[in-house]
Amino acid sequence: MRFQTFLTGVITLALSVNAYWLEDVKHQGVAPFGGDGYTVFRNVKDFGAKGDGTTDDTAAITKAMNTPDNRCLQGCASSTTKPAVVYFPSGTYLISSSIVPPYFTQMVGDPTNRPVLKATSNFQGFGLIDGNPYYTENLNWISTNVFYRQVRNFVIDTTGIAPGTPATGMHWPTSQATSLINVEFNMPTDPSVVHVGLFIESGSGGFMSDLTFNGGATGASMGNQQYTMRNITFNNAQTAIIQLWNWGWTYIGLNINNCQKGINITATGDSGLNVGSLTVIDSTFKDTPVGITTAWQTGSKPATAASMIIENLNLQNVPVAVEGPGSSTLLAGGTKTITGWGQGHQYTPNGPNTFQGDITPNDRPSALQADSVFYSRSKPQYESLTVSDIVSARTSGAKGDSTTDDTAALQSAINSAASGGKVLFLDFGIYKVTDTLIIPDGAKIVGEGYPIIVASGAKFGDMSNPKPLLQVGAKSGDAGQVEFSDFVVGSQGAAPGATLIEWNLASKADTPSGMWDVHARVGGFQGSDFQVAQCLKQPGSSTVNTNCIGAYMLMHVTPSASNLYMENTWLWTADHDIEDSNNTQITVYAGRGLYIESTVGNFWLVGTAVEHNNLYNYQFANTKNIFASMLQTETPYYQPTPDATVPFPVVAALKDPDFKTSCSGVSGNCANAWGLRIIDSTDIYIYGAGHYSFFNNYSTTCSTVEAGENCQSRIVSLEGSTSNVNIYALNTIGSLSMIDKDGTSLAKWQDNQNVFPSNVMLFRTG
Repeated sequence: MRFQTFLTGVITLALSVNAYWLEDVKHQGVAPFGGDGYTVFRNVKDFGAKGDGTTDDTAAITKAMNTPDNRCLQGCASSTTKPAVVYFPSGTYLISSSIVPPYFTQMVGDPTNRPVLKATSNFQGFGLIDGNPYYTENLNWISTNVFYRQVRNFVIDTTGIAPGTPATGMHWPTSQATSLINVEFNMPTDPSVVHVGLFIESGSGGFMSDLTFNGGATGASMGNQQYTMRNITFNNAQTAIIQLWNWGWTYIGLNINNCQKGINITATGDSGLNVGSLTVIDSTFKDTPVGITTAWQTGSKPATAASMIIENLNLQNVPVAVEGPGSSTLLAGGTKTITGWGQGHQYTPNGPNTFQGDITPNDRPSALQADSVFYSRSKPQYESLTVSDIVSARTSGAKGDSTTDDTAALQSAINSAASGGKVLFLDFGIYKVTDTLIIPDGAKIVGEGYPIIVASGAKFGDMSNPKPLLQVGAKSGDAGQVEFSDFVVGSQGAAPGATLIEWNLASKADTPSGMWDVHARVGGFQGSDFQVAQCLKQPGSSTVNTNCIGAYMLMHVTPSASNLYMENTWLWTADHDIEDSNNTQITVYAGRGLYIESTVGNFWLVGTAVEHNNLYNYQFANTKNIFASMLQTETPYYQPTPDATVPFPVVAALKDPDFKTSCSGVSGNCANAWGLRIIDSTDIYIYGAGHYSFFNNYSTTCSTVEAGENCQSRIVSLEGSTSNVNIYALNTIGSLSMIDKDGTSLAKWQDNQNVFPSNVMLFRTG
């Protein structure tokens, strides 16, 4: 997939919490690379914004975004060296042209009284917030490489623009590690309105939650590879959602009220239908004549495009639940609950069988539910806290300068905050750590602008004796609750023995632990020592540069751990150098992605992605009770040269795949990383998945239909006594087999062609 200078001056802590401690807690920072006093946190009012509802604040807000003037904006491909957290106190900020956040920017409003961005009547621009502008005929940033940005706690108001004048609330073509949270879009409700709340035309997302759209011709008009959207409400729009295109999209807790139409997935192109698949669960449609309209019918092209599953959809005065071509009624509505309905291809477990109609809904474990829907929890913003409730890593002695050993200072700060019932604030920086950090019960850690903790040195250098960077719970089965948000873990220099996160904690069912917007990034950034200069790709070479082995495993959930909620977590072994002007590809090795082997179970993976790991991206073994929405993976671009048999030896105790054994007699590129591997596990519920293999030795020719989707032989594996696996919207690219059971292919790509991936809409084991 797609620090130069920091913090020497006085920096105000920047977390989305109330202004009492946002403005009052200050500290002296240091520059990670000895720089010029670059300021991460900036309050728009310090740059002249009034927020009084009458002053045009456009110039002041733009200045807050762009100071200094060499932040990553027009013509800059990407960068992590100049982040910004731009804070908006409560108020109404009148703007006359688009606010454009540069790369690596978080826009944060006061959550206790959200600020309003209100357009003037003569507003000019493509979105009050334009997340990826068209300075030319092309987007400024390649949308599949737009990472690490957030917008949260705002009201976006286009009601000052005439209803018949085109207007867009937000333009947001982005990818992984981005989020929109707690945003309200207000538009006119006049019948002549042509406003759109949210517009996305491309990218590889992604996650959004807690959004409300009021009015407009279209609440959200969106096209992207894949997305999870949770707790989204549309009121009084003509059409709530138009899906322009997608590969897979999962809606959880979608509420559509008093709209003329709910979701429109009728978009077509030169080759047929444009929308790949749609999954809607635990949702409510009310007072809306047509819930979902689709162009799918027998003989549609591609064969599985516009596949759909609905599970637990409550209808209140919705005459037509699903409308087909020619305004035909495919599923009658009314006032009732649709427990399960769908269309597309199914394998239960054999197929393909084309279906359109009622399905048996998943039999959900009570442990994964709350109030009869799947459990979820929005990211904590700690808005009720005061200055005395916060412990700063920087004022506790950690430097975050990428060279100082911060191990002792960070451990002391972690212990102090947890024992005192306080939140540890990670000021932005690169925190070099040379030994394991123990995360005790009660720890709450939140970052400023995605600081990164990196494993470095000899203790992480032996893959025969791996050590965790963050060890959550001193040992497997320790009891308690931990909360992480808004930071990154990674490595600096060769770290073949580093497990970036080891999760041992057994949390209670009614108080799960949580990770929100917490990511792993191995290589490809300044301070990692895995960039173009050190790890430039070498196509055709099977030689492994051992100096470019960056991690043993990205995250390990151990046998006695339980009850962990993960939301918008991207575990990425870098395929390219983010700091390079051409996003030049690199070769960095990490052994394993996310491994869950908890025998207790109860895990929620909401909008997560794991990419480019050598043996597998996701592996579940001897576990149970896992809910996942829109899992997304990519195989390493270098494979099969070298293939997955090197450089990480098979570790039987970790149930590693043994490709030398399992690939015997399998044709094609068999020894490539698994996207998902499930072993001896039960009660797995996956609501959307995209497992992609685009490259063969850095060439993309293998992933085309014309080439026969032959980048690798297999990509999803069920093994041993695995049972009750339920997958909705399985999408694969570049793999001959879509899913295997004990070495036997159950579904072939060519039998299930979709808009670009292949799609199996319903898969179940016995």
